[in-house]
Formats: sequence, C-alpha cells, structure tokens
Amino acid sequence: MRSIEERAARVRFRRALALMAMTLIVPGSAQLVAGDRRVGLVAVRIWLALLTGGALMMLASLVYHEAAFWFATTPWALLVLRFGLTIGAIAWAYLFFDAWRIGQPLTLALPHRRIIVTLTSAVALSTAAVLLFSAHLVGVQRGLVTAMFAGDDVSGSTDGRYNVLLVGADSGVTRWGLRTDSMTIASIDAKTGRTVLIGLPRNMMNFPFPKGSILAKQWPHGYNCSTCELNSLSTYAADHKALFDQFDQPGVEATMEGIEGITGLKLNYYAMINMPGFRDMANAIGGVEINVREPIAIGKTGQITGWIKPGLRKLSGEDLLWYSRSRATSDDYSRMARQKCVMNAMLHQVSPTTVMKHFADIAKASAALLTTDIPASEVDKFAQLALKAKSQKIATLSLVPPLVNTSDPDIAKIRDAIDKALDPPAPTKASSGAAGAKPKKSSTPAPSKNVMTEGSYGSLQTGYVANQTDDLSNAC
Repeated sequence: MRSIEERAARVRFRRALALMAMTLIVPGSAQLVAGDRRVGLVAVRIWLALLTGGALMMLASLVYHEAAFWFATTPWALLVLRFGLTIGAIAWAYLFFDAWRIGQPLTLALPHRRIIVTLTSAVALSTAAVLLFSAHLVGVQRGLVTAMFAGDDVSGSTDGRYNVLLVGADSGVTRWGLRTDSMTIASIDAKTGRTVLIGLPRNMMNFPFPKGSILAKQWPHGYNCSTCELNSLSTYAADHKALFDQFDQPGVEATMEGIEGITGLKLNYYAMINMPGFRDMANAIGGVEINVREPIAIGKTGQITGWIKPGLRKLSGEDLLWYSRSRATSDDYSRMARQKCVMNAMLHQVSPTTVMKHFADIAKASAALLTTDIPASEVDKFAQLALKAKSQKIATLSLVPPLVNTSDPDIAKIRDAIDKALDPPAPTKASSGAAGAKPKKSSTPAPSKNVMTEGSYGSLQTGYVANQTDDLSNAC
C-alpha cells in the first residue's frame, strides 16, 4: 500500500495537471479557483467575450458573406486583430506559468516536477506560437491590402455595372516603357455578379478618344498614324509624361482613354497584371487545370524550345505563362482565346481553401503580380461579386476579326455588339427553335468547334469560340 505521503504527492500532481488543463480550456479559470480571483475574473470574461464575438462573426459570415470579406480586407480591423493576437499570446503564456506557480511545484516529487515543468513549457510556448504566427499572417494580409489596393477614389457602378480593365503587361531591357500584351474589360453586374469579358486586340487602330479627354485634345481626329496601335498608347504616355503628370500610371491612363473611346464604356478601375508575377502566382496556388487540346509551343517564332502536350493538365509557372502567351504557331486572336480560358479556370478553381493552404506564398506573389487603383475599402465588394460570378457562366466578346476590322474598326458596330453582350435579348420562340421558324442569317461566320488552332476552337477566318461565347467554360 502507498504511504500517506505518496498519496498526497499524487494528489498535488493531479491538482497541478488540472490547473494547467483548466488554463488551456478556459484561460483564467485556474486563477479564479486557486489564485488571484481578480486576474482570473478578468481573463475569463475576456475569454467568454472573445468566444461570443467569434461565434457571432462566424454566424454573420455564413449569413452575410460581405462581413467576412470586409473584416479580411479592412486595414484598421486587421491591425486591431494583429495587436489582439499578440497581446493574447503573451497573456495566455503568463496564465500558464502562473497556474504552474499556483500548483506549488516545489512541493511536488522530483519526477512529477519535471513532468509539470515540461508540459507547462510545451503547452504555453505552443499556444503562444500559434497565436503569434496567426498575428504574423494577419500582418501579411494587412500589408498586402495596404500595398496592393492603394487607390483613393471610390467609383460607383455605371448603368448597374462595374467595368474593370485587366491589363497583362510586360517590360524588358530591349523595349522602352511597359508593353500591354493583353487588354480585357471585366464588366460585372453590380447586383448579380454576372460577368462579361470584353477583349481588345493590341493592334487596334484608327479609333477615337472620349470627348474632353487628354488624348482627344492631342488626336482630335482619332489615333490614326501609321504606327498608332492600341498597345502603343503606354509608350506614347511615357514619351509625353507632362500630359499625364497627375497620374501615377500614365501608360495605363492613356490605354484606358483609348479603350473608353473604342467601347463607349466608362472604366471604373484597372488592374495591371505583371507577367512574371503571374508565373509566381501560378506556382503559389499549385497550378491551374487546363484542357490542353493541341500542342502549345514554348518559345518564340523560330526559337521553339519545347511543347506543352495535349490533355487535361495542371499547368503552373512557366508552362501556364506560355499557354497564355504563345503565338509561335498561331496568331494573336488564338492567344486571346486561350487567355480567356485561363481567366475562367482561375476564377472557378481558386477556392478559399486553396488560398488558406498557400496563403504566405500567394501573398508574396500577389505583391509582385498586381497594380491597381481599386481602394482597399472596395475589395470586400469585389470579393463578394467574384463569389457570385463563380457560380455563373462567363460570357465573352472580343473585338477581333471577323467581327471587327482591327485596322479600320466600325465603332458603332462595336458598341452595338457590346450592348447586346451586356444585355442579351430574352430568347423568343423563334430563336429557340419554334416550328416553322427560319434561322436568322448572319454576315459573320459562326466560330466552329470542328477546327482547332493551337488549343483554341475555331480559326482566324471564322473566329475563335472562346473569344465570343455566352458560356466560356463550354468553349474551353
């Protein structure tokens, strides 16, 4: 039989373990029952308030998604959370070591003392480490939001839509200025999130600028010189900085004026995507699954170094970049079609789970990926619209042949096509195939899925399906 002293030692050991467990489950409860009741009462009240607040936040996020997006993208809220997590880590660790003190470690048997010291240190440090790492992630998120979304001017929707210019840009030592390789307007319904991607070719010529704009004064008869293509506007702005001295991104402003003149749409914001940053982002999210329908050349014309093989493949890094940019064996418009497919795939495949899993890498890549004038206060709104768009079909309209003659565009025809894409007419019995109805003839050949051109359905003559469709997923 155990002696009285042995039984007493085991009781003291169990008491010390219980105090540590109480602190882990309800911080402050050990002090409340065996130590400084004032400290314990304050700690327990704070703990209950945090649990209640967290539960209400989760409930609000489930019912009202905007609440979660707002909290995750509001700098001052993130700063408060980071400060709270840091203070919480220090305070909780203090409560653990205070509970160890209350357990009277010097009265424990040596083996029990060693166990308690080891457990207390491990649990206290582990808990503090989790909270401090969480504070670090919140700091990363706040830094990302404040650095990336630094715009000051909030722009309301126009005719019920937000029009955001997505610019794929690249620069290099062999060229002056920033080259806009890809230009797409994401026109988003402000209520439903329904999105239409309007693609503009970089070689568009002979187009007007909006009345009263900077470039309309310089080119009153339109952008009509022999080398005046849409993607040269950024270089023009770099050569005439004095015209755009009030803008942080003169090249983007000039490009936006040109696109507004072509489309008649008021652009609310822009987002400029850096090509090397795009490559890093693809690596950060673990790649994007693409149905590669034909071999895609890696390299420039005459300098092909390899091929992306056909099949359902998860492309990341350089391969996804080449899938988006290659035109060594095709043309600009086929490349535009593939770029639309990449946008669609990223919208539907990048989930909140993926973001959390690769958060640090995504945050690092995002800093180099994107330059935008969207204010931080509007990020939650666009995140919510993206969530709505994720569950809907994405429509596309590209202003390219055979619909548009890029060297001499019919601006009225372009704007009419945009109006129909943004507000498609309701289907009628005749258009849905009623008996006796004759199909409406069109002067423009319909893109065909019977022809493939380097991964894109269709051809240069008939157009590429992904460039003009009401269901981008089906076209890719």
